[in-house]
Amino acid sequence: MSIPKGTVAITGANRGIGAAIALALARDGYRVACLARSGGVPDAGADEAVRERLLPIRCDVLDEQASAAALAQAADGAGGLVGLVNNAGLHTAAKSAELATTEYERVMAINATAVFTAARAAYPHLVRAGGGLIVNIGSFFDKLGVKRNLAYCASKAAVGAITRCLAVEWAAQNIRVVDVAPGYILTDLNRDMMAAGPLREYLDKRIPAGKPGTADEVGRLVAALYREKLDFLSGETIYIDGAQGIAH
Repeated sequence: MSIPKGTVAITGANRGIGAAIALALARDGYRVACLARSGGVPDAGADEAVRERLLPIRCDVLDEQASAAALAQAADGAGGLVGLVNNAGLHTAAKSAELATTEYERVMAINATAVFTAARAAYPHLVRAGGGLIVNIGSFFDKLGVKRNLAYCASKAAVGAITRCLAVEWAAQNIRVVDVAPGYILTDLNRDMMAAGPLREYLDKRIPAGKPGTADEVGRLVAALYREKLDFLSGETIYIDGAQGIAH
C-alpha cells in the first residue's frame, strides 16, 4: 500500500477526540500511528482503506523511553514521520486548598510535560522528513479561571506556552507547531453526561451556539491543518469552543 503523505503519530488515539483526529487524517491519506496504553485503534467501520492506514502502537506517554521508541516505529515507514498530535490528557477536579501536590504533578506530567517530551522525541524524525507539523491539543480553560480546576487550567496554559516556544525555535527546521484548544466537546466518553441534566442545562446557557461541539469537528479541524499546509501559521492557539470562552 502506498502512503505518499507519510505518517502522523497521535497520542491517546483510540478514543474520544484522539480517535476522531486519527480517522480524519487516515481518510485524508495519512498513515496514522495510534499511540495508546491499550494499543488499540479507533473503529473505522466498513472503510477498509482507512482501517489499513491505522497502525496500533502500545505506549504510555509518561514513559519517555516508550514514547521515543513508539515514535521511531511510527517514523519507520513510507514518507517518514511528518506530524505529531499530542492529544493524550487527563482532567481532574479538586478544591485548590485540598489539591494534593502529587495529583497536581500527575496532571502536569500527562497534560504538559508529555507534550514536550513527545515533541522532543519526534523532532529528529521530523527534521529527517524535511519538516512537519505538531498539533498540541489544549483547552479553552487555558485562559479561564475555573473553580476546582487549578491543575487542569495550569497544564493547558503550559501547552500554549510550549507551542509558542517550539514554534519559534524549530521554524528554521520547517517544523510548525499549533495549539488546538477545544471547549466542551461531545464524545463517546461523556455522551450521557452531556445529553441531559445540570451540565447540559449549564452549557445551553453558557455556549452562544447553544450546544457542545463534536469530536468529529475537532478531528476535521486538525486534518485541515495538515491538508492545507499553511506554512505561515505557527505558534498560535486556535479555539474551537462555540465562542464560549469570549462570551459575557
